[in-house]
Amino acid sequence: MSLDGIVTRSIIHELNEKIVDGKVDKVYQPEEDEIIINIRAKGSNAKLLISASSNNPRIYLTKHTKSNPIKPPMFCMLLRKHLQGGRITNIRQSAMDRIIHIDVQSFDELGVLSTKTLIVEIMGRHSNIILIEEENNKILDSIKRVTPDISSVRQVFPGILYKEPPSQDKLNALFIEKNTLLEKINENNEGTPLFKFIYKNYMGISPLIAREICYRAEIDSSTKLGALSDEMIDGFFSSFSDLMEKVKYEKYSPTMILDREKREVVAFSTIDIKQYSNYSKTHFDSISEVLEEYYETRDRMDRIKQKSSSLKKLITTKLDRAKNKLAKQKEELLTAEKREKYKIYGELLTANIYRIEQGQNEIEVDNFYSENNEKITISLDPRYTPSQNAQKYFKRYTKLKNAYEFVSNEIIHTKDEIEYLDHILVSIDNCTDVEELEEIREELIDEGYIKKHSKKKKKNKGKSNQSEPRHYKSSDDYDLYVGKNNKQNDYLTLKFASKDDIWLHTKDIPGSHVIIKTKGEEVPAQTIREAALLAAYYSKGKMSSNVPVDYTERRNVRKPNGAKLGMVIYENNNTIYVTPKIEEINKIKELDY
Repeated sequence: MSLDGIVTRSIIHELNEKIVDGKVDKVYQPEEDEIIINIRAKGSNAKLLISASSNNPRIYLTKHTKSNPIKPPMFCMLLRKHLQGGRITNIRQSAMDRIIHIDVQSFDELGVLSTKTLIVEIMGRHSNIILIEEENNKILDSIKRVTPDISSVRQVFPGILYKEPPSQDKLNALFIEKNTLLEKINENNEGTPLFKFIYKNYMGISPLIAREICYRAEIDSSTKLGALSDEMIDGFFSSFSDLMEKVKYEKYSPTMILDREKREVVAFSTIDIKQYSNYSKTHFDSISEVLEEYYETRDRMDRIKQKSSSLKKLITTKLDRAKNKLAKQKEELLTAEKREKYKIYGELLTANIYRIEQGQNEIEVDNFYSENNEKITISLDPRYTPSQNAQKYFKRYTKLKNAYEFVSNEIIHTKDEIEYLDHILVSIDNCTDVEELEEIREELIDEGYIKKHSKKKKKNKGKSNQSEPRHYKSSDDYDLYVGKNNKQNDYLTLKFASKDDIWLHTKDIPGSHVIIKTKGEEVPAQTIREAALLAAYYSKGKMSSNVPVDYTERRNVRKPNGAKLGMVIYENNNTIYVTPKIEEINKIKELDY
């Protein structure tokens, strides 16, 4: 996904409306490759975020505040010297490229009015923020200096003249002409896919927009140029022209496409994206709002992914160990189940002790414990007396008997541990914020799965620091609550729910506790089904069909003594089978808790 030339044009349109003629109040550099400019414009304050990050280069108006280093970096100090107190006179784009020029007029140390230009180049890993003197095009400095030993193609450092990045000989998409389009089609390889032809030959067009043009023209985006008929080319040109006409005359519709199942942004643009009919679409009033939502969400999900991966790895390792332990315990149990034969051997040796001579390796005796009194051969240790050989078998029997009782109890504990760790993995997948992951980490510390770092101060466990369960509203107007982790599950079930509320959980599958607030009324079948869909979706069985979900009144659910967080037992339940399809989940209205 990229911030393309069309999005860049809409950003400039918005910035010209909101901050041109504004006064630069303060400049900050919270990150090595990011600056924030506070601007006083049109009677209000605005914050312009500019990032030259290799992964997420961007520019937009932000409402968020970031902490700044105690000592400002050199580039920040330079910007403060030349821009603070200055007036933004113009913001423009280089053709349809992702290069933005921000002109700031201010008085220098000698009291002379001059213009400095802040250039923002959004070019992936080559992104940069450069300050130049507008009069002579000389570079004052850049957030990333590019010296000859870094690049022989283009340098960016103080004292040299600023030159734009090398041209890729692309056409300006704002001025598309049919004859030129036909010439370009003839020049390109007939096997080139249409969507690739568009973004390779027209400036400002990303693969997303190229596919959108094809979609609106009702042409498969992978269609090869050689397979295009005259009618298809006419439709494609018309679709392309119509879309660029809206861009040219700044008729924007900032849009974000969401995949709610994966909880991630699929696409965003400043035009109405129509190709993703199976996803959730949200329109915004401002392109800055779209970009802030996207990059904040992406940043949050990246942090969650980064923090959760280590937790997942730790839990998965412990889960594998517990499963291996269970397999060995079951083998030990099978061995212990054969203990009766050793008791029989001891008794048969005792009954035939007069026939045994020391030094024998074995003896054949009548097995009076069998139905046919059949013969049986018993091994002997020639080093031992007959009595000692009998005692050896009795001791082995006693040892296996004790082992059977011990291993049986250990198997119960190991199965409980496996169930608990499975619940933890589901809880990690259900996290939507870093704070929720921290709660899981604290739980694992309390349970002894993670070592506690004594140097870290214990967090205040007041209510304000606790994460909140998901809150939905059923189609029958009943409140549904879903726990995201074991701590929330315990809270919902044991403290939040009333005795006559309905409690739901997937049958024998790790997952979230779900509560239906009954309001003292009989709950409709549709509400129970919707709550069951949520229970199945937020469980390990979310990708399965016909997932069994148990439900009962909260009064029938209790927590055994010594049970871990989120672990309960229940009775007097009914079971409903549901398939948690994302389309149905999206129809259940989610509210703030």
